[in-house]
Amino acid sequence: MACVLIIIGVPLYYILTRSFMAHAEVYSQPVSYWPKQWLASNYHDATTTLPFWQFLRNSIIVTSIVSAVKFVLGVLSAYGLVFLRFPGKNIVFLVIIAALMVPNQITIISNYALIAQLGWRNTFQGIIIPLCGVAFGTFLMRNHFLSLPSEVIEAARMDGAGWWRLLTRVVLPMSGPTMVAFAVVTLVNEWNEYLWPFLMADDARVATLPVGLTLLQNTENPSVTNWGPVMAGVILTMLPILVVFLVLQRQMIKGLTSGAVKG
Repeated sequence: MACVLIIIGVPLYYILTRSFMAHAEVYSQPVSYWPKQWLASNYHDATTTLPFWQFLRNSIIVTSIVSAVKFVLGVLSAYGLVFLRFPGKNIVFLVIIAALMVPNQITIISNYALIAQLGWRNTFQGIIIPLCGVAFGTFLMRNHFLSLPSEVIEAARMDGAGWWRLLTRVVLPMSGPTMVAFAVVTLVNEWNEYLWPFLMADDARVATLPVGLTLLQNTENPSVTNWGPVMAGVILTMLPILVVFLVLQRQMIKGLTSGAVKG
């Protein structure tokens, strides 16, 4: 635990203290580990030098839509793989597992060419649609659905429950923690998504917060970054998703462990 705390805590401490330091103090030698003067003005600079609140709005839009689509597709596809009968079901699952093995960066060139041909560069749909793949969610929810008591499922079917009623009245009410885990992991991943929005966004109209932080870092003199406002921007970017994680962490951990019980 001490090693984990050091590895994770030291960078966070570094970011937090630098977000209150003056420009000269950040570059001082020897390294300063505590601000001599706490400058809240760095947070003002972070939100006014560039349209920070527009970046925040864009991140909320992209994260909300992508997460919602991934959540719905993940639940429905996992339900189909577990509770519905159709030819080639095992092959479909193998394809989904194979998709988990492929890094997203490999598909960037083909996705970029397709989006450019459609004329969707620098648009929300150009950012959102290619991010809606859902292999992890399908895998997680499928494993959880397999762990549900078969007696309950069969009893519901004997009572005449169709596929929609079985899903909404039986399966989902027993899957709360796993759905929370799926939602939180998806929210965190999409909130922190950088490479694809960076390639798609040409200006602040659709740029997300991670892209905005890069633009903030390159303002004024790019060779000597003013790290105080940049670190302040990092803290402000972390806060919304950190709050979500802290509120839901217990259900998330429970959901991830229960979803991994049966494969």
